[in-house]
Amino acid sequence: MRIEDRIEAVRRQVKDWRKEGLTVGLVPTMGYLHEGHRSLIERAVKENDRVVVSIFVNPTQFGPNEDLESYPRDLQADSRLCEAAGASLIFHPEPVEMYPENYTTYVNTSGVTEELCGKSRPIHFQGVCTVVSKLFHIVAPDRAYFGEKDAQQLAVIRRMVRDLNMDIEVIGCPIIRESDGLAKSSRNTYLSAEERKAALVLSRAVKVGKDLISKGETDGEEVLKQMKAIIEAEPMARIDYVEMVAWDSIEVHHQVDGSVLVAMAVYIGKTRLIDNFIWE
Repeated sequence: MRIEDRIEAVRRQVKDWRKEGLTVGLVPTMGYLHEGHRSLIERAVKENDRVVVSIFVNPTQFGPNEDLESYPRDLQADSRLCEAAGASLIFHPEPVEMYPENYTTYVNTSGVTEELCGKSRPIHFQGVCTVVSKLFHIVAPDRAYFGEKDAQQLAVIRRMVRDLNMDIEVIGCPIIRESDGLAKSSRNTYLSAEERKAALVLSRAVKVGKDLISKGETDGEEVLKQMKAIIEAEPMARIDYVEMVAWDSIEVHHQVDGSVLVAMAVYIGKTRLIDNFIWE
């Protein structure tokens, strides 16, 4: 497995693979990889001849006072995980490689970015779309893999690919959880032992929501009310949002009909965690 930090080196390698008639998968990440990322890489390995994993903490998707500088990084551990999962190449650029001096071009989407995380992180999805678009142009993959834990991100990227006629299949993969139910996240490392225990309110709320709908509840407001009650009972938790939206348009939805996404962002102490479930 190779590690490259230059765009042209990645392009040359992909062109060589293409000359051999090989298919290419891409797994975009910000590093500090865990079993959720590994599941994406392993699926990409099954479905493609070669797999590129990008490891890049993208500065343009962080707002003021967010955790850009403190975001966890460990390239050595990430490399071991990627190699064990079967990746062919890691693309690990410096910020100046992706955003050279006087960089001024960004990718925006509307509609799917205005609810959920878009309300409290107004520049976030511009940064996500810009960096993912750049990665798609650099790697030119046949398929790209994203976790459903970041469900709104997945919807946004699918919309961008559709609207800009990108010839890439975007594949969503299920949330991977700890044995006690907490969704795996690189930011879980921020949690103290007490906060880690408190964070289980997110997965408990997800379970309550799923159970209500599976038993026939179709009133979205009732589902959200009971989920919020679970979270509000935890003193260390502070809700950013708990919402039901249409999947994949991300429009606010008040009835369980068609496909819906029930998503939440909750602060446990200073750490913002997300979780969700999709009901088809």
